[in-house]
Amino acid sequence: MLSGVHLFNGLCVGLRFAQFFFFVEVRAISNDYFINDQIRDREVRVIGADGEQLGVMSISDAMRAAEDAELDLVKIAPNANPPVCKIVDYGKFKYEQIRKEKDARKKQKIVEIKEIRMSPNIDTNDLNTKMSAARKFLSKGNRVKVTLRFRGREMAHMQDSKYILDDFAEALSDVAVVDKPPKVEGRTMTITLAEKK
Repeated sequence: MLSGVHLFNGLCVGLRFAQFFFFVEVRAISNDYFINDQIRDREVRVIGADGEQLGVMSISDAMRAAEDAELDLVKIAPNANPPVCKIVDYGKFKYEQIRKEKDARKKQKIVEIKEIRMSPNIDTNDLNTKMSAARKFLSKGNRVKVTLRFRGREMAHMQDSKYILDDFAEALSDVAVVDKPPKVEGRTMTITLAEKK
């Protein structure tokens, strides 16, 4: 036989489980549009199937107009006052929305930050190699974070090595601009370069 403590613990777990599903359900509904009988507003501004403004009307009149056109009433702007509804074929409308989102994602350009690490006593040939790598990254539209790493006694002369980052930026000034000036972060000093527009 279960004690009162076990029953109480089981009840708490059950409530947490139910609460989790309640939030998941609300989040799933909020991503979709309200259509037909799901619309609970008394008055709505209605846009017809051809894009013409039908004006503000009661929800029953709006539903009747949608039924007459043999289409759905879809709430497209719930935060407007009054909310805006459109008379459309919901399946076609949903397809168009998904296609627009895909097109918008394709047009987005993701800018990466590439990092180039160096030590303050870098050789000239190594520095030129790093500069050509940075030039390549910048030409692809990426940002470049140039990092000078200091060890041991080099920490005492951090500010004396700032010229390396300044020279690096100056050498790439034909293709890059300084996005973030040199700054010290712990054992490193960094500068960020962006592509010149």
